[in-house]
Amino acid sequence: MKGSLGKEYFEHKVFGRLTDYADFYKSLSFSTMNWISQGTKAIINLDTYVFSSIQGTLESINEILKNGRINDSYALLRKYYDSTIINIYSNLYLNENFSLDNFVVEKIDNWRKGTEKIPGFKHMSEYIIKSPKATNLTKKFYKDGEFKGSSFEDLRLRCNEHLHYFYYENISSNDNEIMNPKRLSLLDGLSKDLTDIFILHTAYLFYLNDHYMMSSDYVESLDIGMSPDEGSQYFVAPFIQQMFDKVLKEERPDIVDVIKANTEMNLK
Repeated sequence: MKGSLGKEYFEHKVFGRLTDYADFYKSLSFSTMNWISQGTKAIINLDTYVFSSIQGTLESINEILKNGRINDSYALLRKYYDSTIINIYSNLYLNENFSLDNFVVEKIDNWRKGTEKIPGFKHMSEYIIKSPKATNLTKKFYKDGEFKGSSFEDLRLRCNEHLHYFYYENISSNDNEIMNPKRLSLLDGLSKDLTDIFILHTAYLFYLNDHYMMSSDYVESLDIGMSPDEGSQYFVAPFIQQMFDKVLKEERPDIVDVIKANTEMNLK
């Protein structure tokens, strides 16, 4: 064991969650690879590498936490949060701006090509919150349709406090040699923040792209020349249903109800 971390530290639930979420994004990256990103010229689905990148970030957080560097892990937690906002924004923007008359959505495709920067965090957050496309979901996450004063503003402030050393104790949370009585409570907070981000991301993602939930049964039948089972296009991939059961239903059943009301997929 490193420094003064101890058994309770290494058995904390945050490590299991980080592993579960990283595995989820790995599976999601693979399962969405062949979906066309309408509104872009991308050959491979635009989200595929976003998901694999997020997987890598979560694995990095896991490794850093195992070394007792809680302060550093919050810097990467902010990266995870920002990545999810970028992904929600890009999907929502494509969803709202793609049409037969606007076959390539330049703002997002230029970002993909590296010729235009993605807008800043504030702009993207406001766009997501004000979009009529996901109002039913947004009002579950953001009080009065505002980012300011929301739990997610508090979350980002916590990340920034660690990133910029706003308080001296943020420095000590990166030292794995000293006795830190707040170490386990810091892990509790980080674990909650991690799960809140995960739920926010997956909720918007599947609300906007419910086809991402599809299991492989339908396509695999077509690939081998068989007629797919009736209704198999609505089957939900087991790894996605498992995560709904394990995380979203436990933490935010109200969010699950909104997603189920907005899809024909057989989400249980």
